[in-house]
Formats: sequence, C-alpha cells, structure tokens
Amino acid sequence: MRIEVENIKCGGCAGSIRKGLIGLDGVDAVDVDIEGGVVEVQADDGLRPEIARKLASMGYPETGTVHGLKSAGARAKSFVSCAVGRMDKE
Repeated sequence: MRIEVENIKCGGCAGSIRKGLIGLDGVDAVDVDIEGGVVEVQADDGLRPEIARKLASMGYPETGTVHGLKSAGARAKSFVSCAVGRMDKE
C-alpha cells in the first residue's frame, strides 16, 4: 500500500519510519521515498488504519489529515523521530 505523508525530511526520518512500521504485526516490508513523501508498505490492506495511526503518532501524518496546531505538533514529533533515526544510523 502507498501512503503519502507529511514531514519526511531526510534519511533519519526514513529510518525511524522503517523501524516503527516493521515492528507492527503483519508488516512485511517498508520503503520510504524521502523526496516524494511516500511510504510504501507491504502488508494486508486491512492494516492501513493501524499503519496510518502509527505514522501519525511518530509525526508523519497522512497528507491532508492534520491542520493548524495538530500540524505543528506532528511537525515537532517528526523532528524527534528524525533525530532518533539519525542516531540509530551512527
């Protein structure tokens, strides 16, 4: 399944997304297109709501689903996820 998300900035973000989603039961593979802001997940389509919730909780909400203060909060969470992803790479 293909999910367009907000706030992907770098490889650290992509690493956090991969790590966060691959830990979900039923997720077989995760690929992140940083420039396109797209997360490709190999999983049953019935898991889409759970995957979208997980992405949002990490600061990468599905494009167009958050606005205003929620958007600012998601952006802040994404900076933390990004930093954690960068530290995991080092």
